[in-house]
Parts: sequence; structure tokens; C-alpha cells
Amino acid sequence: MPFYHKLGKIPPKRHTQFEKPEGGLYYEQLFGTEGFHGFASLLYHVHRPTQVKDIAAPIDLTPIAALDKHVKAQMLRGFDVKPVADFLDSRTIVLFNNDVNIALAAPQKSMTSYFYKNADADEVLFVHKGKGVLKTLVGNIPFSYGDYLVIPRGIIYQMEFETEDNRLLIVESFSPVLTPRNYRNNFGQLLEHSPFCERDYRAPSELETHDEIGDFIVKTKKQNVLHEITYATHPFDVVGWDGYNFPYAMSIHDFEPITGRIHLPPPIHQNFEGHNFVICSFVPRLYDYHPKAIPAPYNHSNIDSDEMLYYVDGDFMSRNHVEKGYISLHPAGVVHGPHPGAMERSIGKKETGELAVMVDTFKPLKLTQAALDISDPDYFKSWVE
Repeated sequence: MPFYHKLGKIPPKRHTQFEKPEGGLYYEQLFGTEGFHGFASLLYHVHRPTQVKDIAAPIDLTPIAALDKHVKAQMLRGFDVKPVADFLDSRTIVLFNNDVNIALAAPQKSMTSYFYKNADADEVLFVHKGKGVLKTLVGNIPFSYGDYLVIPRGIIYQMEFETEDNRLLIVESFSPVLTPRNYRNNFGQLLEHSPFCERDYRAPSELETHDEIGDFIVKTKKQNVLHEITYATHPFDVVGWDGYNFPYAMSIHDFEPITGRIHLPPPIHQNFEGHNFVICSFVPRLYDYHPKAIPAPYNHSNIDSDEMLYYVDGDFMSRNHVEKGYISLHPAGVVHGPHPGAMERSIGKKETGELAVMVDTFKPLKLTQAALDISDPDYFKSWVE
């Protein structure tokens, strides 16, 4: 993250002796990315964070392409993904390439018997339905409908749900998830014209320190393989930390839309970026106000990018029929645009209440069998009048 945060107790100087009240020393850990070059935080543990007691047989989670090279537009009925009790078991990858995995999840229960660490990827969890607390080794973050939870790779966490009807859109990024470069200065601070600012972020607040010895399972994903590692101490034994590398939340409802006299392109909706992809937020906003404006988007060619749009709420004006949880995919190489009649219906309208999350990738997305199982086979024909 491009801003500094700290919680709990830390020594006045880094890499120096930090004594426990009862005697002995706390154990310092550098938690960083991209070697010693990327964002980093310094954590102070009650126990050594290195005490591995056992490692179970690995489970291969590598997604398999059921549809690889394709040009067919798709509409996936996301809520057809069945609810599953366990958080990890509920994660169903539907789209992927070498840069991202995109999954849907409908977990019913909190994580109580294990912890999770994604050592492969930063995660962006969009909360479509549900409420609870993201509990991590560096503090807790409450979440609810409309929240993005950005979890850097390597963060150990648990999802604690207050609800059983939960729906998540999950983007795993194999590169760091950043704020859009066109909205920040050379020092990382968000600029005045950005549709959001640091004030909209919610960093970890409550720090829970568990001084416990026993058997603690941390399910760790590395190279698309899940390893069940048993540690001798509770992973949430951090007494304090500071730095720039930590999870945070931002609500899509705090995204302030940019509008203009004529229709503006999707980059104005950008919320996050990674290598070869961006995430955008479509939120309620005033329509274009030129006297001859056409609020519906113009037809455009996806020559260099696949466009995935996840429909959250409201009436999405460019489509004739979508429901909550639907996912449209318009692959590179094929012109796409508003459905027949949508352009004409939009003229004269003053505002929209749509809410959606878009992921544009600059390399083609592959579909899993789970995606094909929930796909409308005739969607690509829906522009024929």
C-alpha cells in the first residue's frame, strides 16, 4: 500500500532488541514483496513464526481449460454456483490466464479449524452478499455488502461470517494489486482528480494477539497447489507491526464516478490494476449531459483485451436482460456493444443506478468446465434483431 500504518507495540528502532515485559525477546519478521524492493512491513511475534511440525500431502488446484482459444461471447449465471460450507472448497475458478484467476464463491461457514495463506497471488475479494470480519495476523477488518477486500500475498487470514448467505467474486493476481497509475503521483499518493482517495480505505484496526502453543493448520497455496502446514504456535501472535504491506478494505459505494458531457470510456471507472489487467467499478451516476448525448456505450472492438463484467445490482442499461451475479465475457477480437434497443432507450435518461465490477485482461481468458456449466449457450446471438 502507498501509505504507512501501524498497530500494537513496536520498538523505537527497527532490527534492534525488543524485550518482552516478562523477559526474553519478541521475534521480528520482515513481511515484504518483490524481494527487498516492494511494499514491506515489520511484524513482531511472541513466538518464532518458523516452527513447522508437519506438512500434509499436497492438493493440486491448477485450473483446467475446458475452452481455451475462443471468440464466443459468454453470459455466466454466477448465482448458479452452489453454496458450500467451507470457504476454500467454495472457491470455484471460472476464468483464468497466466496473470489472474477469477473465481466465484458462496461459503456458508466461518473458517474455524484452519487459517489460509495465498503465497501465489494478491487477492481481491468483492463482497456481493454477506457480512463479517476479515481476521488477519496484522489485525481485523469488518466487511459487508459492496466491500473490496485487498489481501496481499502471504497474509495469513480467516474469514469470519455473520451470515450464511454469502457471495464473493474473487480475483487472484499473480502480480501486486496497485492503485491506478493515472490516479497517483510519483510518490504513490492519490491525485485530486482520482475517484477515490486514501480516506476511503479501511486498514486493519483491532489487533488480536494469541499467545498459544499447539497444532495450528495454515493451508498455504503455492504454484496452484494447496499445502496443509501444521505450525507449533498460533499464527496470530503478532504484538505490533508497522509498514506499507497490509490488507485493506474499500467499499464500491465510496467510489465517486467521473462524468462528462459525452460518453466517457471505461478507464474512468478504474479502481485497481495489476500486470496485464485492471479492475473497474461501475456505480450509480449522472448520465452524459450534452444535448445530443447518447448515454449507452458506443460499439467498440476488444482487439487487445477480454472484458469481464460482473453484475451486482441495479438496471444495467446496455444489456436487455441481466440478473444479480451474472458475468458477461466479451473476448478480444470481436466487436461488442449495447443490445438492440439499449442505445435508443438511453437517450434522454438522466442517471443510472447500476452497480458492477469489471475485470479487463490484456491476455485472453480461458474458461473452466465450471464456467461452461453455468453459461447461456445462446448469449452470443442476442444482438441479432
